[in-house]
Amino acid sequence: MTLLSTLLAADQPPPFAVIRREHEATLDVLVGEVVDVATLADIPLDGAEVLALVPFRQVRERGFDALDDGAPLRCLVVHERESLPVDTAIGLLPEHPVVVDDLAVDVTDADYANAVRRVIAEEIGRGEGANFVIRREFTGTTSAPAAHAVLAWLRALLEFERGAFWTFAVHTPGLSAAGATPERHVGQVGGVVSMNPISGTFRHLDGPPDESALEEFLSDVKEREELVMVVDEELKMMSAVCPGGGRIRGPFLKRMSRLTHTEYLLEGRSRLDPREVLRLTMFAPTVTGSPMGNACTVIARHETTPRGYYAGVFARFTPTASGYDLDAPILIRTAYLDGAGTVRVPVGATLVRHSDADGEVAETHAKAAGVLTAIGALPRQDASRPTRPRGVDAEASASHPLLDARNAQLAAFWSTPQPSASPRGARALVVDAGDDFTTMLAHQLRHLGLDARIVAWHAAQTAPDEELVVFGPGPGDPRDTADPRMARLHELIAARLAQGAPMLAVCLSHQVLARLAGLAIAPLTAPQQGVQRTADIFGERATIGYYNTFTAFDAGHRATPTHAFEIAADAGTGVVHALRGPGVASVQGHLESVLSVDGLATLELLVDGVLGATTRIGGAA
Repeated sequence: MTLLSTLLAADQPPPFAVIRREHEATLDVLVGEVVDVATLADIPLDGAEVLALVPFRQVRERGFDALDDGAPLRCLVVHERESLPVDTAIGLLPEHPVVVDDLAVDVTDADYANAVRRVIAEEIGRGEGANFVIRREFTGTTSAPAAHAVLAWLRALLEFERGAFWTFAVHTPGLSAAGATPERHVGQVGGVVSMNPISGTFRHLDGPPDESALEEFLSDVKEREELVMVVDEELKMMSAVCPGGGRIRGPFLKRMSRLTHTEYLLEGRSRLDPREVLRLTMFAPTVTGSPMGNACTVIARHETTPRGYYAGVFARFTPTASGYDLDAPILIRTAYLDGAGTVRVPVGATLVRHSDADGEVAETHAKAAGVLTAIGALPRQDASRPTRPRGVDAEASASHPLLDARNAQLAAFWSTPQPSASPRGARALVVDAGDDFTTMLAHQLRHLGLDARIVAWHAAQTAPDEELVVFGPGPGDPRDTADPRMARLHELIAARLAQGAPMLAVCLSHQVLARLAGLAIAPLTAPQQGVQRTADIFGERATIGYYNTFTAFDAGHRATPTHAFEIAADAGTGVVHALRGPGVASVQGHLESVLSVDGLATLELLVDGVLGATTRIGGAA
């Protein structure tokens, strides 16, 4: 008998997982013992293969907010395994799906639409971030034994879903699940770290997409900006775990049975322990938002219940001759079943500045539909014809001319090799003001020959030893000095000005500097979150990415009322793009963003000016 047959025959099977990875002709059946641990570092990598269900609340290991439901960080330490052809496994799995009754939703469509409007107005509209993912849950009940239920659902997902990165079932005491997740969060194989941001959703619930409708989706500004924003957020993570930063490949179409997404692949190299790679990348911006820390705070404000495992990961640690490889997809498009027979299918939508509330409601229904159909909570439209014919998985990800054209508008720095620059013999301190864009800034500064390190705003000293201090971006209203972070930024920047020491300020910190220099700060008519603009930066035309809700205005001044900094501003609106003076420069845009085609060249120009460099680094741009 196969190991899978043994599990199916048992009244009370031992803990197990069954996993089919995208494009593979086999699936793995894994049996073992359950160990719950407190932190990612406690995952027992002692020679055996380990599967870890990582709940969302684990994000608190990074110091971020999360409602706490006590969901365990559950590890399956594997002691038996087999691989089976997919068709063989489908023939063994239960043929008749376990039906889920009493389908309901915890947040009504009207209430969810209102939540969308609140987040756009109260969070994005007040500068708290560029995008946020708010979840809702479809619920139901079943009387079927948990192990049998998830294996039956697995069969339906294998037969009728397509394009999933992992299709899986897992069964442990009190916690079982089956899902078809489209997205790798992070992998580490042979020292190569990969991330796979997927965003933008095209709904085609009645069958394959119409080509003209698909082209309309691919040309949609909202969908394009949504994908670029999550690429920026994951490049922050790649810059934190990979000394050489991350490289982007794509974009690609990700085709599933009822949805088509757009995606990029990010790659870099790292020698970190895979558990540390996982910790530093908790969790995907596609299911949280950006900037990551503030996104978690916004989620805690607007979601009334804890997330459980939604937006966490199902991490597989595989032993190798040199340690462990990591494969960790995001826990989305998944049905969870507890010991009381309660079924939950959580889903979310990415909310950006121009989201349509009704459209985001429809998106949550579309994302849930595949899983709800597989578990029998929704009727199948054509039970006689699988929506994923055998052998089409290789076509699930593909290029498209409209996608290929997008890269011409992105910074080549993040998609091409980055040759090392000659050391400048100068050090840079990068002050993190609440946004991990600082990891990308620090990476670019190192590329320009500076020895850069990052320090959090609350740990930064007023008189550091570094030759250059770079004050980074962050969320929030720069006028709100009752906020300890804003008050500290004002104090640190004022102290650096008083010292007359070289400094550069970016985005939020640029606004603080402008405020200290006597300029007025006000909100923009519409937030610029993930927007690409071409601006005149002291005589140089530069295409730059912007993530700001507030801005400084020049009020007709050519120099600031205090400190007499030179102003680079829009002639029509008075919006201030940059400031500079002896040893001082600032810029509103994010020079480190993948949207900043001229970001590196502009950063080099400003750094040269601040440090008094007489020559430019050849070829760095």
